[in-house]
Amino acid sequence: MPIRWRLTLFNTLVIGTMLLALGFALYFFVREALLSGVEDTVRNRALEAAQTINSGEELDEEELERLTSEGVFLIVRDEAGRIIAQPVAPPALVNDVETVWQQALQSGRSQEGTKETSDINPTYIYAVPVDPANSSARVVEAGQSYEGTNRTIETFGTVLVFVIVGAFMVTVGGAYILARATLSPVGAALASARKITEGNLSERLPVANSKDEIGSLAVTMNGLLSRLEAAFARQEEALERSEEALERQRRFVADASHELRTPLTTIEGYAEMLKEWALHDQETAHESVEAIQEESKRMRVMVESLLALAQGDEGAPLEFEPQNLGDVAADAVRTAQAAAGNKVAIKYSPPERKIIATFDRTRILQTLSILLDNAVKYTPQGGEVRLGAREKNASVELEVSDTGIGIPGEQLPFIFERFYR
Repeated sequence: MPIRWRLTLFNTLVIGTMLLALGFALYFFVREALLSGVEDTVRNRALEAAQTINSGEELDEEELERLTSEGVFLIVRDEAGRIIAQPVAPPALVNDVETVWQQALQSGRSQEGTKETSDINPTYIYAVPVDPANSSARVVEAGQSYEGTNRTIETFGTVLVFVIVGAFMVTVGGAYILARATLSPVGAALASARKITEGNLSERLPVANSKDEIGSLAVTMNGLLSRLEAAFARQEEALERSEEALERQRRFVADASHELRTPLTTIEGYAEMLKEWALHDQETAHESVEAIQEESKRMRVMVESLLALAQGDEGAPLEFEPQNLGDVAADAVRTAQAAAGNKVAIKYSPPERKIIATFDRTRILQTLSILLDNAVKYTPQGGEVRLGAREKNASVELEVSDTGIGIPGEQLPFIFERFYR
């Protein structure tokens, strides 16, 4: 299909859709307004008549004529449903099993409803209960047929259809003329542009719309350059993939050595303690075996995490559970004390009261172990490392401090880079 026809079709569909949407919205808005007007008129007439009767006054001829104008009928009934006043005869109602006035009389509140009449147009009815002092009237019933309103709606709908169809035809003709005038000079420009086959690989012709004639001209020129650039890009991409794979391997080795160093040090410390003297102390031996077992579990979790890291460079998902933060901190301190031996003193400042928080125990313990290991490593012989846990506002804090060499100020911006030392 030629582009001018595609452009014409596109414009026609867009504007036609807008016209249809606007037409439907306008039709339903006018229809609802007209039907609501009938219902509002009936309600107002019924309420006015009820107010007059409740005040003890009689409905004179002038007021009755006003209340029953525009096709509105009015009926006043007593408690038994007998008609006391009926200035205008209502249309014959069918399917009148339970009338609206009976509902109003029984409930003591105004009721409304739509009843079918002998023709195709229903009648809207509104009934208001009354209780005058010197009259037997008990309910006022007003109604009006939708017949006149429906005729108006049908006429409006017919006119609206003709207007939309006419506007749509004008849109088709205008869109075609505009497209033909816009695209007339493209043929010659396209033939000339296809002869250009040399240029800079990094430069491209601008493409406003790749599906029209002007876009085809730009795409043709850019295609010659893109094929050459793609060849170089494939070579560079292959090189980058190779470097990326090598980098992932390096990261995996760094992760493994860094993550496994702390539990291995702990296991080594407990093993030496068992070898030298702890086997003769059952309580200490039992504690050492439990610590070795716990650290072995940690190593298994770390190995699994590192394998996942090697595959996708992402760790395992966090497992959040409500736990005692102080217990986790105490476990980390005990493990660090066993690994540090007599080099430095590792002290724990427990919170003033029990702290229950939601966190991943394995990850927090892993983080504390790494921080304590680093603190011990960079604290001179005889120094002190301290771990504290406390609540702060709606959060909790874990703080590792030491008497070591500290971190130079110029290196602080880099401490969160991976494996920065």
